[in-house]
Amino acid sequence: WESFPVRGAGSVKLRQVRLLLEFVEQNYVTLKRSNPEFPILIRECSGVQARLWARYDFGKETSVSVENMSADQVAKALQTLAQSKP
Repeated sequence: WESFPVRGAGSVKLRQVRLLLEFVEQNYVTLKRSNPEFPILIRECSGVQARLWARYDFGKETSVSVENMSADQVAKALQTLAQSKP
């Protein structure tokens, strides 16, 4: 994750992501160190399907289900969203 810029010269204009707790517990520190200016918000939510949301420029949003995924699978889904165009 140290070489994974969420927002930078080579990435699309990703504005926000919402992540699964297990992924956050395992990767937050490294992800934040790699992207110190990128806002990462952590909010508790129960009783809903686990989804990864990405918000891009101009209010465009994309989401994918991460239900029953491992932290590694969530990481791959995040990389895909961060590198895709809305």
